[in-house]
Amino acid sequence: MKTLLIAVLWCLLFVLAWPLALLVLVLWPVLWLLSLPFRALGIAVDAVFALLKAVLFLPARLLGYRSAVPAA
Repeated sequence: MKTLLIAVLWCLLFVLAWPLALLVLVLWPVLWLLSLPFRALGIAVDAVFALLKAVLFLPARLLGYRSAVPAA
């Protein structure tokens, strides 16, 4: 659904301002490549937070703590 929406918006832009639409078509891969290091940094930060959570909750898990979620 998201891809269809992007395609429709690009077609609308192509009808209204075709030079801008072609510029977007050419620059989109460049912007995607430039965003890759930020995505990798986000994954690394998420991994560090997951590690911290695992280390902080380790004593509770070793003592047998169970969450209050009822079994279905």
